[in-house]
Amino acid sequence: MFSRHRLERLFEKSRLSAAAAICIPVLFVGQGCKPAGQPAAAITLTVIDQNWPDQESRRHRNEQLRRFTNETGIRVEVLPSPESAVDQLAVWRKLLEKHATVPDVYAIDVIWPAILAEHLLDLKSYVLAQEIAQQFPELIANYTVNGRLVALPNYVNAGLLFYRTDLLRKYGYGAPPQTWEELEKAAARIQTGERARGRQNFWGFVWQGAASEALTCNALEWQVSEGGGTIIENGAITVNNPQAIRAWKMAARWPNSISPPSVVAYTEWDAFNRWQAGEAAFMRNWSNAYIAASAASSPTRGEFGICALPKGRSGMSGTLGGNGYGVSRYSVHPREAAMLVRFLCGRSEQLKRSQSPAEPPTIPELYSSPSVLAANPYFSNVFEIHRTGMITRPSTVTGKLYPEVSRAYFEAVHAVLTHRETAETAAAELERALTKITLLRAQGRVAGVSIPQASWRKPRS
Repeated sequence: MFSRHRLERLFEKSRLSAAAAICIPVLFVGQGCKPAGQPAAAITLTVIDQNWPDQESRRHRNEQLRRFTNETGIRVEVLPSPESAVDQLAVWRKLLEKHATVPDVYAIDVIWPAILAEHLLDLKSYVLAQEIAQQFPELIANYTVNGRLVALPNYVNAGLLFYRTDLLRKYGYGAPPQTWEELEKAAARIQTGERARGRQNFWGFVWQGAASEALTCNALEWQVSEGGGTIIENGAITVNNPQAIRAWKMAARWPNSISPPSVVAYTEWDAFNRWQAGEAAFMRNWSNAYIAASAASSPTRGEFGICALPKGRSGMSGTLGGNGYGVSRYSVHPREAAMLVRFLCGRSEQLKRSQSPAEPPTIPELYSSPSVLAANPYFSNVFEIHRTGMITRPSTVTGKLYPEVSRAYFEAVHAVLTHRETAETAAAELERALTKITLLRAQGRVAGVSIPQASWRKPRS
């Protein structure tokens, strides 16, 4: 991971280089991305993206950027970024609030639009209406703040259950677990069996338990599936309720039982590396972990499956993730930067990258493409979650306060997982903290009240 100080030195060096570059106007040609004339080769754009620890994802991204350079003559440099979402957002905000001219393009997580909107260009001035219309309308709405389209969706993500198909067959399971109770039983049985064969480091289930945004996503999946709601609903704080408390207690049973004690310090790639090393039967992770697990060099290639997360008493749920790309208001090359965003997020490029293992696209039409589904059969699972059980974190309703809301939430849940507080005490303290942060009223959630979910269009046939 890069330190904040090192990042700032790198950004300052890049800013001085960019300032010395010659800025030459570039014109759009129809729906294409090519600039007018050869001088565009003098332009170098800078992008700050999410951290991609796995080689396969970095290779895919670099191939995309090479295609853009070959088509336009514009070079692209990727700047380093921290690993965690919390640290990334802190760096993004610091750069934008300083009006830094570098980077030109920022990766924008689905929970960041309202936080960063004032520093990003309205892409409606640069992107054709038909290109916007191709995207999931709910994602366009998510990236629209006060009528301004501050980012164009690039890929979507969903919380999913990864499982070892070879181990399920070995222990007589014809299908992955459908409920959390079934998961606990299957994980315990497989774990016991594998340890009896000498694999003392084998565990049943790995997930993301570190006090981080990743835990907010995991805990919401447990909580919503048990009927505990999404922290804030209908303008009120509803997290202090019996269903949420029950879900937290359930998860608190897992560390040092079916999950390693260190799971309370795991982020996404910690869990993935343990599972990829063959030391776990089940894993909760994002859909983009499919790329690394499917790589030619992957030890789990051909021996794993993906499905929706287990159901609780109120059904199945998965957290919405993913990102888009936005253009800094302070870029000295705004038009060229918008060209890059159009290229990366457009239908042609999303189709091209989806011909091999890839992150789920943001264009619904592609979910019915035979060639896309052949390369990524798990896309059908992702689409079904989007259609029926997607959880959206309360980032839109809390705006710039969301980082504080999420931190209070994941710290409360982490206290329960590490047995520093009871679930009842943590929920009551969280309710008081959120009331102070948001100035919203607290209101206990009534069991059985329906949870609003994202509404996703079916893909066109």
